[in-house]
Amino acid sequence: MALRIKNGPMAEFLIVSGMSGAGRSTASTVLEDLGWFVIDNLPPALFGRVGELVNTAAEEDQRIALVLGRGGRDQIAQFPGALDELVQAHHEVRVLFLDAPDDVLIRRFEGTRRRHPHGGQTVEQAVSEERTWLEPLRLRADVVLDTGDLNANQLKSRIREAFAGESEHQAIRLSLVTFGFKNGLPLDADLVFDLRFLPNPYWDEDLRPLSGLDVQISDWVLAHDEAMAFIDAVAALIKQLLPGYLREGKSYLTVALGCTGGRHRSVSIAEKLMTTLAELGASASVFHRDIDRP
Repeated sequence: MALRIKNGPMAEFLIVSGMSGAGRSTASTVLEDLGWFVIDNLPPALFGRVGELVNTAAEEDQRIALVLGRGGRDQIAQFPGALDELVQAHHEVRVLFLDAPDDVLIRRFEGTRRRHPHGGQTVEQAVSEERTWLEPLRLRADVVLDTGDLNANQLKSRIREAFAGESEHQAIRLSLVTFGFKNGLPLDADLVFDLRFLPNPYWDEDLRPLSGLDVQISDWVLAHDEAMAFIDAVAALIKQLLPGYLREGKSYLTVALGCTGGRHRSVSIAEKLMTTLAELGASASVFHRDIDRP
């Protein structure tokens, strides 16, 4: 993909960082497919140079993803200053940090027999040391995406939802994520709501094989007055909170909706909540994390 050059406004920068094995390569591929100009393994010391080039030659839709790769501690130490340099040049800059629990990262490296890029006597030691080194990057992140429970296709879906085309851009990117409590909470959630107070269609043997995307489940769940009251209340709350989050500089808001298995109640509620938010002028994307789990 060629970097398009002509006079125009500042570009949008996305800095992609995170733990080795958490999905940086997958994120890079998806961003390129979405039309981002992706630069892999760029040392932070060169961020400012790229910003200078864009200052004199950027298109309206120019979006540049700078993917931090296998640089050592010296390059990581350069990151805060390099990021500040881009921001001070009045570019729109966001930081994505991909993370996963240590045991998941260890399992991924041991499963592929790949050597961890930061060495170490053991994979466990290498992961622990890298996490310590990367903490300054994580603290500067606009989005921390936990990939521990995501397969490759699910990760691609999350990246597409969060960083789709400019036509879908809004001041705050709002995501609704459904999950099952028995599978653990999404670690990247900002707000978490427990839907286990609603009657569970799982106990109806005719409904059990279906999901919340099926009209039979949706009608069954939404027929309860407390379900609609919940949706109206949460939609109003989110609408009320958005200006405050925007004022504090937050770019992404992830709202997690959980039920027991993440297949029935949370899915139906999230789909209806997305529609209700749209009616209030707040567009949101939906990701059903556990809908295909047994």
